Amino acid sequence: MTAPRPQTRRPRGTATIAEVADAAGVSRATVSRVMNGHDTVDADLVARVREVADRLHYRPSNVARSLSLGRTETVAVVVPDLANPMFQQVLRGVAAAAADAGYRVLVADTAEHAGDEERVVVDARMRCDALVLVSPRMPERALRALLPEVRPVVVVNRDPDGTTPTLEIDYADGIGQIVEHLLVLGHRHLLYLAGPVESASHRRRLEALRAAAAARGDVRLSEMPAGATVEAGYAVAEDVLAARPTAVVAYNDLVAFGLLARLNEIGVAVPGDLSIVGFDDVELARFATPSLTTAAVPQAELGRMAWQHLQPLLSGQDPLADPVPIRPRLAVRASTGPVPPSVRLARAERGGAQPAGPAPLTGLAWQLDDADGDTAAGRTAAVATADLVGTSTGHGALPLARYVTGADVPPVHAPRPYLHPVHTAGGTSLTDVSPVDHRHHYGMSFAVPVVNGTSYWGGRTFLRDEGPTLLPNHGRQVPTARRAAGPSLVEDLVWLDEDGAPLLREERALDAAPWPDALAWTLRWRSLLHADHGPLRIESPATNGRPQAGYGGLFWRLSPADTTSVLGDGLAGEAAVHGSHSPWLAFVQRRELSTTTLLLVQPPAHVRPWFVRVSEYPGAGPALAWDSVCDVPAGGTLEAGLAAVLVDRALPAEEAAELAARAWA
Repeated sequence: MTAPRPQTRRPRGTATIAEVADAAGVSRATVSRVMNGHDTVDADLVARVREVADRLHYRPSNVARSLSLGRTETVAVVVPDLANPMFQQVLRGVAAAAADAGYRVLVADTAEHAGDEERVVVDARMRCDALVLVSPRMPERALRALLPEVRPVVVVNRDPDGTTPTLEIDYADGIGQIVEHLLVLGHRHLLYLAGPVESASHRRRLEALRAAAAARGDVRLSEMPAGATVEAGYAVAEDVLAARPTAVVAYNDLVAFGLLARLNEIGVAVPGDLSIVGFDDVELARFATPSLTTAAVPQAELGRMAWQHLQPLLSGQDPLADPVPIRPRLAVRASTGPVPPSVRLARAERGGAQPAGPAPLTGLAWQLDDADGDTAAGRTAAVATADLVGTSTGHGALPLARYVTGADVPPVHAPRPYLHPVHTAGGTSLTDVSPVDHRHHYGMSFAVPVVNGTSYWGGRTFLRDEGPTLLPNHGRQVPTARRAAGPSLVEDLVWLDEDGAPLLREERALDAAPWPDALAWTLRWRSLLHADHGPLRIESPATNGRPQAGYGGLFWRLSPADTTSVLGDGLAGEAAVHGSHSPWLAFVQRRELSTTTLLLVQPPAHVRPWFVRVSEYPGAGPALAWDSVCDVPAGGTLEAGLAAVLVDRALPAEEAAELAARAWA
């Protein structure tokens, strides 16, 4: 007698289509139509089949389903280097948008090998329903011959051909913003670290740089081969120093990271000795040391847009019109600063061109960033920057100040809007951003150590009996609306606590005015805080047990200088002015080619103790909680204000007092 064969239990998920059809009392064809989503099947029948399929743990074969439907419901994304965070973010955008439509993504990396790219593209397209081709490296003629063979396809980051849906980036505009930023800082010798020769974006960036240099007779552009990786930037650091530029424009952020790393190792100060700019604004750019100034490209949004243009092609619809070229946005951070004083001195000695000297200003006006093409009043805080531009006889337009939303500020620095750079009429910047000694200092901003337990100062929080401690208690100030009219800029903000909940509302106004009888101009900042969400308790390290550390409020971090001294009303020196109720203070700074005075004046109705630093670093501001807690009742308000007069010479105490008396007039 033959022993019975042992029974084997079918694993979950391996029920067949025939078993589902038998259990549901329908044909296999009906099961197939239901599982493939055909809308010709009766709704009750669909419910019955799906109930049986779930009970039997039936999962249709993707291969069989693809054969039945004639499609794989997969799209391929081909990138030149998956290790590059720029392409990772584009991929993430495509994948997220495709998943919402029920599509999967297959990824192919050509490893920057232009010769293999065509083979990789064709192979990927054969396995999928459509293709997103990101920054292809192949020559133009080869690309145009290939595209008809692999349709439907969307191309990202190449010139459009009028037939294939294409997302184009306006590199000329991005490079223009970079060059203008560096020129304002006084740089005249720029070095470009070139990307891969096969890269179309490299060629377009280089063309834009050459055009910008050609348009300015006093600008020298050097070019140096590098590549697209961190290692490439690291390897060329010594060659960069040998070329003696004052500013470097790297092909991308990765190259800039490598250069920064090597310069840190050999003791070159950035931006004190050399300014560095990247391109793309990958996620790590703001966390570099120092944080990287770069042209920001909306990478994940590019991926989402690529899917939006690909999806109609998958269903046989007409293609969408190509969008206008996407403009990068300049993210100004700590890796760029004024040209070193030694360079300015050498330039003067050999009779080189200099930034415009001080001249009487005849007018001032705020200009909102028009990245979205809308310059009407009442725009929302999606606007990235606002620039204050002055006019003067014989000098034309002069960039005087830039106001930034602070959206790129790291969370640990308490993101907030800030002013930087702020220039005198003669072109000297009097602000500093994220310096080495205090990374959380940002030009001129409203920075408070503690409001109801949340830090709007950044960095470490001082705890009684513990000292400075890094806590996850940082909030952020978020602009909600902004309006500009001539020399006046008005902004509405909400202060969010460490958990992202609204803590208070602020009305902020910045207005500027020239001095008709002096080579100077004035910037006034007024803030009104509303305790709409309950009472406010404003504290400082001093109120928590650290003597003389009552900082917090409107705070101005100055740029470094060869010498810095400070005056007050009848006072001289840091020790005398610190903690005083002087209505004004004046920082006199001397550099090799310039002497400047920053006169800070409090509103007559609200004179608070000054927090002042000179020896450790140059900075000051009126303190909201100098030695006692500042309480604002629910529904109450708190006013804060500060006027700054920027002068291109040293002011004696008598003249400083005279100008201070007129600063709020």
